[in-house]
Amino acid sequence: MQAETKILPREILRKVRRIEIRTRRLVDDVLGGAYHSVFKGRGMEFSEVREYQPGDDIRSIDWNVTARSGAPQVKKFVEERELTVILMVDASSSSEFGSTERMKGEVAAELAALLAFSAIKNNDRVGLLIFTDVVEKFVPPRKGRSHVLRVIRELLYFQPRDRRTDIAAALQYLQGVVRRKAVVFLISDFWSSEYERPLRVAGRRHDLIAVVVSDPRELELPPMGWVEFEDAESGELLLVDTNSRGFRARFEQRAHQAAAARRQLLKRLHLDTVEVCTDRPYDRPLMHFFRQRALRIR
Repeated sequence: MQAETKILPREILRKVRRIEIRTRRLVDDVLGGAYHSVFKGRGMEFSEVREYQPGDDIRSIDWNVTARSGAPQVKKFVEERELTVILMVDASSSSEFGSTERMKGEVAAELAALLAFSAIKNNDRVGLLIFTDVVEKFVPPRKGRSHVLRVIRELLYFQPRDRRTDIAAALQYLQGVVRRKAVVFLISDFWSSEYERPLRVAGRRHDLIAVVVSDPRELELPPMGWVEFEDAESGELLLVDTNSRGFRARFEQRAHQAAAARRQLLKRLHLDTVEVCTDRPYDRPLMHFFRQRALRIR
């Protein structure tokens, strides 16, 4: 994995600050309560023993304390809220693509920042795993604003050494370093292969949410004449005539088939999914996810 950079340029620090300001309203006004309501802690933890009151469940009576005190005493439990949140972020070369004002990688970084700030607002621990076809960076989960700012700086400043995507390898690494159940946001364009089994295994251990980041030009091409395309991950060049209706139709058919196959896979594995696109605000699909999940767990 890449060594940690110690000196950050002012430009990156300013960008971190801008992202913090931009996401603060969403965290405070929109996501704060929603985040808290849909993610459960590890269970119930003991809080205290108090005297029995009418209406208390008799199964909660602590008979040892009752015998010592001479009056019925019950155990009181509270929800153990502290969670571990892992942000798995795809930094492969395809994340550098964008046909609108922002690239997929920029949207992914801002989404991760929003989730990280939501987590620390609820006193949760946040960790970061940046991957390409290898795990390039792992930041162990910790609490606190300063730690989250470090996570965001890593996302913005990180320069991957590899170009391709291997979701399976990243998930296998996750299983080795995060043993207890965590909330895992897998943020990627999902242009990878053979990741169904690792995805299923990770989904059984963790609360795994797939966040799919796409760009409109990945599904539809406008007529632009002869254009040389470069595969961001392989570097392969291809010269095509985008004025050809046949070519555009074949391109769109294959793109939509790939997207449909991905959706079917995630649905078959019973994984929650958030789909965001570079040409639209990401807060709407994120809030839709929170609303749907809140309805399901009631």
